[in-house]
Amino acid sequence: MGIHYDYKSKRGERAMLKEAKKKDRLALKKAKRAPTNIVEKKIEESFEMHDISKPITLDDLTNPNK
Repeated sequence: MGIHYDYKSKRGERAMLKEAKKKDRLALKKAKRAPTNIVEKKIEESFEMHDISKPITLDDLTNPNK
């Protein structure tokens, strides 16, 4: 009767351990995804539109530094 007597009394403890494991796994997934999101945001911020009031020249199209 020893094992069965102990089973229900530790139900809360097992649930807390299971939830902690789940939170750890989610945190690891978020940590893996975070760098890709930061890179995408930097690319979007660095992109500038061409001024539509100026004509587009060949230099604008071919210069890689602009």
